[in-house]
Amino acid sequence: MAEQRRAVALISGGLDSMLAAKVIIDQGVHVEGVNFYTGFCVEGHTHAIRRTHQDKQKRNNALWVAEQLGIKLHIIDVIEEYKDVLLNPKHGYGSHVNPCLDCKIFMVKKAQTWSFMEENHFDFVLTGEVLGQRPMSQRKQTLPLIAKQSGVEDRLVRPLCAQHLDPTLPEREGWIDRDKLLGFHGRSRKPQIALAKSYGFTDWAQPAGGCCFLTNPEYASKLKDLWDSRGVRDYELDDIMLLKVGRHLRPAPHFKLIVGREEGENNYLEGYKNTFVSLKPISHLGPFVVIDGSPTTQDIELAARILGRYSQGRDADLFKAEVRLPDASAYELEVSPYPIADIPKAWHV
Repeated sequence: MAEQRRAVALISGGLDSMLAAKVIIDQGVHVEGVNFYTGFCVEGHTHAIRRTHQDKQKRNNALWVAEQLGIKLHIIDVIEEYKDVLLNPKHGYGSHVNPCLDCKIFMVKKAQTWSFMEENHFDFVLTGEVLGQRPMSQRKQTLPLIAKQSGVEDRLVRPLCAQHLDPTLPEREGWIDRDKLLGFHGRSRKPQIALAKSYGFTDWAQPAGGCCFLTNPEYASKLKDLWDSRGVRDYELDDIMLLKVGRHLRPAPHFKLIVGREEGENNYLEGYKNTFVSLKPISHLGPFVVIDGSPTTQDIELAARILGRYSQGRDADLFKAEVRLPDASAYELEVSPYPIADIPKAWHV
């Protein structure tokens, strides 16, 4: 009886990685998934804290995909290791601050390191890459580069576009049947959707922008602003989490406001009241605000006026807010709300 081969699949939570794993599972290979948590993932944070779209199921898509496939998923924290990938990408950035090619090399290498460890005994790595789908990391020239620089070499299988690539070791050795692999190409999602329906899948994550905030222009702008304001290209986990939440306004280089946009964000921001100067409305309903930076007394007064502008007291003559300092001391401040039309566009990060 032939030995059952074992493969580790990179599971992002998107349709492609789900289909790629399914193609290999159907060939009798034992597949387990890995998902690397960088801190920049879309799901698992903002989707969970926001109260909007309550009718829509909130889920971690990678875990959901593993459940649909009936496979084990290993979620691995790579936040600290990923810093060097983002801050010093050998192959540069995409349209924003997305180091897509370096990111893929890093994740495939991590999968290979994990999967070939003595206690795991996996034979090869598979991904959901499709030739021509992504302009930076999924081109004819870059797919071999990923295999080589990750160290996986020809133990890296791309089931969805394998027919356009040279045979890999698992194909040559007969561990998997090359004729049952696919030849998808380009940016169209129609072949994937058709394949998903043939498998009986009726739900999957939408691929727009991928599952990474670094491809989002608004998030990229906030990250660049963070670096510029501090004069150093670095970050901590709290920094990148807060960039995902609220409306960001920078009236001056030395401080910015993060204004909650709905109840879930207000609750989340309130968790930072012992870290930052924060404000909450007293006289009218409104958002919670934290001040990141080194605000002066005048800056805090301006923040209270801006809070008044985003509250239900925007048209009132006076607005009252509670100012809380990180040492837990607090005081009340009564101000006139900032005129709606006078908030400069340049303040919006």
